[in-house]
Amino acid sequence: MLEAARSVIRAKGFAATTVDDLCAEAGVTKGAFFHHFESKEALGVAAADFWAETTTVFFQGAPYHDHDDPLDRILAYVEFRKSIIEGELPEFTCLVGTMVQEAYESHPGIRDACAASIFGHAATLEPDIAAAMSARGIESEWTAASLAKHTQAVLQGAFILAKATGDPAVARESVDHLKRYIELLFQPVAPGRNGETGP
Repeated sequence: MLEAARSVIRAKGFAATTVDDLCAEAGVTKGAFFHHFESKEALGVAAADFWAETTTVFFQGAPYHDHDDPLDRILAYVEFRKSIIEGELPEFTCLVGTMVQEAYESHPGIRDACAASIFGHAATLEPDIAAAMSARGIESEWTAASLAKHTQAVLQGAFILAKATGDPAVARESVDHLKRYIELLFQPVAPGRNGETGP
């Protein structure tokens, strides 16, 4: 049922997805559904948790971890995210991003589960960002945590643009801009008028 939720909600959205839709996709009866979940909201929370678990495994095995330099790992992560923007919209857009846009006010349990998934993934990028900052002597008002969260803001926004246009290319273009932005952040700059260095 969680796999069914992942497929149907990414295609139709949370509000438009009915329990009947989920049961049909999963090949179960309504009785079986309500045996496991007391409501559609409970299913939404479980689906967000399931998404976090499965995507964590997916990204842990991704090739961007193979680079020695932490900045190379960050940039390879962005390239990897771009490479998986392919196929039909429901195949590459984010389940928790889709749900939280609809349910942030009406279903706080779903909102919190989606937030845990999004920010939990962002946190996996922080060690590499912090290491890249340290290796390059970057001291700035922005932090590893804030840049990690910004990557997710760009990616979620890219998915929205792809949905608005029906075109994955616009999402890939946004990811290209994200990569350029990160490269600029880590470029050495001349001392400023106040003697500070770094971006």
